[in-house]
Amino acid sequence: MSVSTVGNGRIELSARTALVAVGDLLAIALFVGIGELAHGINPILSPARFAGTLTPFYVGWLLVAGLGGLYTAAATETVQAALGRTIVGWVLAVGIAQGLRSTSVFPGNAAVTFALVSVLVGGTLLLCWRGAIAVAK
Repeated sequence: MSVSTVGNGRIELSARTALVAVGDLLAIALFVGIGELAHGINPILSPARFAGTLTPFYVGWLLVAGLGGLYTAAATETVQAALGRTIVGWVLAVGIAQGLRSTSVFPGNAAVTFALVSVLVGGTLLLCWRGAIAVAK
């Protein structure tokens, strides 16, 4: 069976891909929401601040995931593929997010400690989600 793709086959257009993408975005939003709460900022009461913190991570992730083929069946075909590709993608996405945060456009700044926390906490959430998708296939 043929699957429609875009971006030279880097993104497969399917219900499964949509599910994976929504789960990814929710995992990243959860990571940012937990971080905001840990810093005394209520994401519900400060939606603009939450969006400003979240956007660099979304931009980084969607750029890396789109270019890196993370929205293909092969990316979650096995647990090993899911975990390996996800961690590499997330580390690159955090790098992009930190670069964006170092500008005046987004709140915060680029900090090594925040990058490490981002890789560990956000990465753990994404790894759990994508690992579960790989197991459930």
